[in-house]
Amino acid sequence: MQKVAVVIKQLEAALPLAGSGSDLGKAILDALNKLAKHVQPGSTSQAAQRNEIDQMQQKNMQAAQMQKQLNAPSGAQAPSPGGAPKPMGMAA
Repeated sequence: MQKVAVVIKQLEAALPLAGSGSDLGKAILDALNKLAKHVQPGSTSQAAQRNEIDQMQQKNMQAAQMQKQLNAPSGAQAPSPGGAPKPMGMAA
């Protein structure tokens, strides 16, 4: 329920940016009306909201790092998880 309450707060913050008369604003209002039926006002604390937002930010950062690695040129070697470069084969 806390996750849904956090989403509701974020949608409420996004609504003025989208404009309640726009197509996006109407979709946000529709979602808010549907979700609000299942979550009581005040069902989450400020600390819980902050924790949820921090977790979402951390997941976004991890996803961005993964995407960056996937988009790296194929000739470049990505560092190993320990930070040390990958060992190269010995020349004879």
